Amino acid sequence: MVFIHDTQLALAAAVDLVNTLPVTSSEGHDGLVDIADLNRFLDERVYTGRLQRDAEELAALRAIRPRLQGLWGVRRDDAVPLVNAMLRDARALPQLVSHAGYEQWHIHAAEDDEQLSTRILVETAMAFIDVIRADEYDRVRVCSADDCRSVYIDYSRNKSKRYCDTGNCGNRMNVNAYRRRKAEETA
Repeated sequence: MVFIHDTQLALAAAVDLVNTLPVTSSEGHDGLVDIADLNRFLDERVYTGRLQRDAEELAALRAIRPRLQGLWGVRRDDAVPLVNAMLRDARALPQLVSHAGYEQWHIHAAEDDEQLSTRILVETAMAFIDVIRADEYDRVRVCSADDCRSVYIDYSRNKSKRYCDTGNCGNRMNVNAYRRRKAEETA
């Protein structure tokens, strides 16, 4: 395991949220447009604290997506001011906490009654602190498929993952490469 459990959960949630943007979505459309989309996202992710599941929360989550996406468009040292700004804007105050359902202590840096979008920004920033401090920022990637801009975190042992998990990018690109090789062999 490259990162601890709560870091991986926060990174996965950030990936999923960023990949709802039209520019990063494997389907090419906005994946967070209504309350049903919000509920699907929240049902797939475990968040403690207040969940409103309303239009205000939807708008707030939609608003933070480009800010999170920015973490995939920079190098490690350039991510530091972005992460620091997220923490500063939320007035983050890291504390150790334990919940039912979690086996270990973990860190919360925003109060449970804070707006969900703020808590997600803080959790993402805290996760990226681990990525930065471990000097593993090269695991923060954008899909290498010709027609995909989805983001992901490469957890492979040798850092060799090139394609996202949102579509069938790896399979599609491997089939394309195979067909090109066959066409060259017959030419």
